[in-house]
Amino acid sequence: MIHVNCNLCGRDDFTVRFPATMATEAIQVDAFSCTSPGYGNHAQIVQCNHCGYVYANPRWTTEEILAAYAAVEDETYVEEREGRELTFQKHLAEMEKYTGPGNGRALLDVGAYIGVFVDIARQAGWDACGVEPSDWAASEAQKQGLPVIHGTQDTPELTGRPFDVITMWDVIEHVPDPSSEMAKAYQLLKPGGWLVLHTMDIDSRMARLMGGRWPWLMDMHIHYFSQRTMAKMLQKNGFDVIWSGPQGRYLRLNYLVSRVEAMNRYLGHLTKAVVNGLHLGRVAVPVNFRDLFTVYAQRPFGN
Repeated sequence: MIHVNCNLCGRDDFTVRFPATMATEAIQVDAFSCTSPGYGNHAQIVQCNHCGYVYANPRWTTEEILAAYAAVEDETYVEEREGRELTFQKHLAEMEKYTGPGNGRALLDVGAYIGVFVDIARQAGWDACGVEPSDWAASEAQKQGLPVIHGTQDTPELTGRPFDVITMWDVIEHVPDPSSEMAKAYQLLKPGGWLVLHTMDIDSRMARLMGGRWPWLMDMHIHYFSQRTMAKMLQKNGFDVIWSGPQGRYLRLNYLVSRVEAMNRYLGHLTKAVVNGLHLGRVAVPVNFRDLFTVYAQRPFGN
């Protein structure tokens, strides 16, 4: 594992916020799947003493992280497609209040996984494509006829293709260098184009109340934004922040129960018995603990 400086201000002066809980420093590929149940298992998490940014330090090398994501396979995500579709339909409707409708305009989904949002956006009239580092996930999307490229924002296929919107749904907390990813998105966007990010809020009431028991403290999450630090990093990279605020998601009850079970076995077993007894496992419900937020940022016109 390597020592890293603050990705927001570049300083090397921090306070440990949550000591490491990992049993081993060796990278575990399964811990990097989107539906990993590894809550509470994480590297040391620190907070910059100068700007307040929260991040994992030390962490794995960039090469190790990219290799882990390339190797990820996640059949549970495929099984939960219905809940993801409802979530992305909601996200798209909210997004279009700022970006306007697709009408054939170009959209890039970074970290597209199996292409659910790409599919939803294309159905709504966007000329949408995606990039995804997981070999398996990109292949799953391509099997469905979706234009998801195996790669990242650095892939040569994106060179010279200006976009009206770039989305990163639950992605920015995973990448080794978030500031660099924002800078790359800025270059790929047309003037007036939109960058839309969704991530966890380390300063939310839920995160503060739960402390070290907050479930989003996980191996695969190496950056922890607040709405304040997110805005500062976006502004540092040339964006105007137009709006940010909490947004929830839809989960099927049997998947939600599995997440509860990963955090508390007794409560999970009890909840599972109730859900199964009432045959409600496939019902999708809205979930919003206000500890996830979306931000809409715009590349200024003329720049």
